[in-house]
Amino acid sequence: MSLLCKLFVSFLLIFNFPTKGSVSKDIRIVWGALDQDINLDIPSFQMSDVIDDIRWDKEGIMVAQFRKGKKPSRYNETYEILANGTLKIKHLKKYYNNIYNVIIYNTDGKSVLEQSFDLRILEMVSKPKISWDCNSTNLTCEIMKGTDPELNLYQNGKRLTQGHLKVIRHQWTNLNAAFKCTASNRVSEESSMAAVSCSEKGLNIYIIAGVGAGGILLVFVLLLIFFVSKRKKQNSRRHDEELEVRTHRTTSEGSSQKPSQIPTSPPQNPAASQPPPPPGHRSQTPAHRPQTPAHRPLPPGHRVQHQQQKRTPPSSTQVRQQRGPPLPRPRVQPKPPCGVAENSSSPSSNFQ
Repeated sequence: MSLLCKLFVSFLLIFNFPTKGSVSKDIRIVWGALDQDINLDIPSFQMSDVIDDIRWDKEGIMVAQFRKGKKPSRYNETYEILANGTLKIKHLKKYYNNIYNVIIYNTDGKSVLEQSFDLRILEMVSKPKISWDCNSTNLTCEIMKGTDPELNLYQNGKRLTQGHLKVIRHQWTNLNAAFKCTASNRVSEESSMAAVSCSEKGLNIYIIAGVGAGGILLVFVLLLIFFVSKRKKQNSRRHDEELEVRTHRTTSEGSSQKPSQIPTSPPQNPAASQPPPPPGHRSQTPAHRPQTPAHRPLPPGHRVQHQQQKRTPPSSTQVRQQRGPPLPRPRVQPKPPCGVAENSSSPSSNFQ
């Protein structure tokens, strides 16, 4: 049976009849997910007894090989060839983006199939996150990860908006139904749903924010008032201390100058300082001497006037009238010296 199959394949190759799984010149694009495994399946190919050798290479470098009657071989842990000729690549990385080629040979050593694969690796999308703002009635759908994502927003099965970005926004008109947001690319798809409610949530947020802002402002105003009042008290206390120092300084200066103005000894009585009068001179009687206003006795009825005068200081004219005219100074004849008197009494001695 195997001999007949070989003869049939040889006949087809000689007469150039196309066979199933013949050589393909197209390059197939294959999408792979980052950090995931992928299988590169050979299209329109089935393993048979006439297949003797399958080789996989990347940029001309062999990465895996299958030989008939032998154990499949691989050159590292990343690549593995399966029994049907499929190449398995494990834990895809971004630098695995490349062109992979497969060549299949028959038992006669002739190539029966060639195929190229363009492997493109994408990051899987993350689960969408839905958020909203009750003040501006805006709803936002965003994802954190994903290569070339496509976002779609639905409500009641109707698509509201879409975009090939990681964030889309929509301004709603009604909140009768929940919103659904889907994120997808060529290797993954995720979705989320959320029911938006702004009846109490938004109000509570604004009340809390307003109360917090008002409390902060009130504390600031109280601190400002306390600081201003404290500053005023300090200034007033400093001003009082300066006035007290000035007053004390003025009082001490006045007390130090006042004793110098007061005479050290009381004025002598002019009559006592004068020499005694001669024997023939009549001295004035003490009755005619006017007493000083300070020692003059006051009549009982005059005490009230004296107290009123103390309350209101008298004028200079009144002081002059109370003191009276100045006293006349007594005439004192100088006493002649003793020698002159004796000479004058005996004139005869001079002529003798």
